[in-house]
Amino acid sequence: MVEYFRDVNEQDLLLFIDNIFCFVQARSKVSALLGRVPSTMGYKPTLSTEMVTLQERIASTKEGSITSIQAVYVPTDDLTDPALATTFTHLDATIVLSRGLAAKGTYPVVDPLDSTSTMLQPRIVGVHNV
Repeated sequence: MVEYFRDVNEQDLLLFIDNIFCFVQARSKVSALLGRVPSTMGYKPTLSTEMVTLQERIASTKEGSITSIQAVYVPTDDLTDPALATTFTHLDATIVLSRGLAAKGTYPVVDPLDSTSTMLQPRIVGVHNV
C-alpha cells in the first residue's frame, strides 16, 4: 500500500513498522506449518533473502520516497541473534534501549555504545563528534 502512494500518487511517506521481528517469526511459523526444516537457531534458510526483499521495497524512487522507522524486539537481549543481525544490516541507524540503565534509574535508557548510525562519519558530523 505504501508503494502505491509513493509510485502512483508520487508522495514522500513515513512508514512505521512495529516490531519487524514479528515478520521473521511469522515466516518461521509458516515454514513450520509447511513442514520445512529450519536451519540456524530455528530460522528459515531463506531469512536473509526474505528480509532483503522486504527492506529493498522501502526505498526512494524518482516518484517519491519511503522513510521507515522500525521497532525491533530483541529476544533475551541478544543482539547477535541471526534474525536481528540480518535486520540490522538494512538499517541506517539503531537506537538501543538498555534494561540495565532503566534498572539503575538512568533516563533516557539509550545505550550509546550499542547504538549506531551510518551518518556518524567525520565528513558529515565533523572529526570531533565521531
